[in-house]
Amino acid sequence: MSTASFVISPEDLLKHWQGHRSLTRRVIEAFPDDKLFTYSIGGMRPFAQMAIELLGMGVPSLNGIINRKWEKMEEIDIYKKENQPTTKAALLEIWDKNTRDINNLWPKIEASRFQDIEVAFGMWEGPVYWLLFYNIDNEIHHRGQGYVYLRSLGIEPPPFWER
Repeated sequence: MSTASFVISPEDLLKHWQGHRSLTRRVIEAFPDDKLFTYSIGGMRPFAQMAIELLGMGVPSLNGIINRKWEKMEEIDIYKKENQPTTKAALLEIWDKNTRDINNLWPKIEASRFQDIEVAFGMWEGPVYWLLFYNIDNEIHHRGQGYVYLRSLGIEPPPFWER
């Protein structure tokens, strides 16, 4: 399939995703250091754990798409306790590296792959474009939880439209 048949070009999809990632980064930055890894409401996880989940999906998803080989979630390095950040600075450092890795991996996705069916992480089956949308949707969902946390702490979150 040629990119001419896409509603959105692969380049624009990457730009859209990275806009969301930039906004999520600003949400991470907005958290007080002493709350990012500990604060929760109603049994939800602390926002740092949600951000770690996002890190465990972005680059591993692209690697799966490119290599047609998917790790199981428990095999992904960021999910291993010894590899998880424990400070905001460390989380942001990993986030920034992940962002660069996404930019470097993206051009390796062949345009025809967006329609191919994959089973991501041995769990989610669908076309590659759907798996990428899942990454973006999941990030938006968790960022919304982060907004609730920030507001409950009396902190104004960054405007959602500034991506």
